[in-house]
Amino acid sequence: MKVVGMLMVSALLALASSFATAYDPSPLQDFCVGINDADSAVVVNGKLCKNPSFATADDFSYSGLNVPGNTSTQLRGHVNLITADLMPGLNTLGVSLARIDFEPNGGLNPPHYHPRASEVLLVLEGTLYAGFVTSNPDHRLFSKILKPGDLFVFPFGLVHFQMNVGKTPAVAIAALTSQNPGVNTVANAIFGANWPINAEVLTTAFHLDKKLVEDLQSQEWVNPS
Repeated sequence: MKVVGMLMVSALLALASSFATAYDPSPLQDFCVGINDADSAVVVNGKLCKNPSFATADDFSYSGLNVPGNTSTQLRGHVNLITADLMPGLNTLGVSLARIDFEPNGGLNPPHYHPRASEVLLVLEGTLYAGFVTSNPDHRLFSKILKPGDLFVFPFGLVHFQMNVGKTPAVAIAALTSQNPGVNTVANAIFGANWPINAEVLTTAFHLDKKLVEDLQSQEWVNPS
């Protein structure tokens, strides 16, 4: 009986272990519609892999992150995101990097979130006001004034932002925990959706006048890149 009991315990532990280790990989795209026609299918969760024998050092390097981005934009900021599209060696490694440039006195990386990544921000130059807001129901704001050498982490999927509050240009480097973190800029998604969201929805949700909502929807919403 003891042997049978031990075998049953071992079987349960093995079953529990299989459940604990079996999971779906995190998606690297917004959606993946099922299809039976292989000729019409696309690769998801990464790119096709090069034969390792043909890999070179260039696959694992990128030059140009020292070059400032064009901040002559509506938001007066620029994000240069380096993913596996620009640096093929990042494929399947679960990391990416971005350089963010801000003009003085208000250059902005507006409220946004990454649906597939956490982020760590390192300030290289200037003074940034950065923060994130927690999810329902608390909506707590965690924010801080950051100076060169300061780090700030933005947890997975939470709305966050950075703004240059200094009188000189600012530069930051962001490390993200996905080769394709995705970016959803809140204002762009809400007021710049294609097709437009029914104005009544936004009027009620944001406690705004319908005319103001329609005016916001008619504007051009530019991504910070």
